[in-house]
Amino acid sequence: MHDLEPYYMWRDLYVASEDERSPFYEREYSEFEFTHQIYNHLIHPQWDFFGSNTLYMKVLFADYDEGFAIIEMIGEWNDAVDNDIMFLKRDILEHMIDFGINRFILIGENVLNFHASDDSYYEELYHDLDDDGWIVFLNFREHVLDEFRAHNLDYFIHFGGELDHLLWRKLQPPQLYDVVERLLSRRLGS
Repeated sequence: MHDLEPYYMWRDLYVASEDERSPFYEREYSEFEFTHQIYNHLIHPQWDFFGSNTLYMKVLFADYDEGFAIIEMIGEWNDAVDNDIMFLKRDILEHMIDFGINRFILIGENVLNFHASDDSYYEELYHDLDDDGWIVFLNFREHVLDEFRAHNLDYFIHFGGELDHLLWRKLQPPQLYDVVERLLSRRLGS
């Protein structure tokens, strides 16, 4: 796992640690010292700790004018024991909502498992977004999506279908946002 680093090809467009509105503003990173781990597996030092012991993230891009952010995740999403959604919602997403972000694309190719609790934080987050806000889970693994569905999280977040196999690395952030928005518009019939 230590070889899996956050996607870095957009760093010329956006760096969260250099963004004054980012929850990770002025965070410093080592290129060589591995300080974070998921269980007994070291992870690349570029991933950001946000309160969870098993789930890390990287804000790959944020556009405050358009109101969207793209976030990559790695690890085990564990709401049952560690309440990861609480940390994500309260410490990251609410902070970004305060600065006008109301559409989130969370990339989950490296999320290995999901352990559910209740859906109250997902519902609360859903209501925190204004009428045109949304959350999309992009490219999560099928068994993780099955757990999301089993716990009815699809009431509050969008995933499935074309969102499960989108070749997002071939796109620039505004293009990815446009593709996702178009897919959601077709789903929602607007």
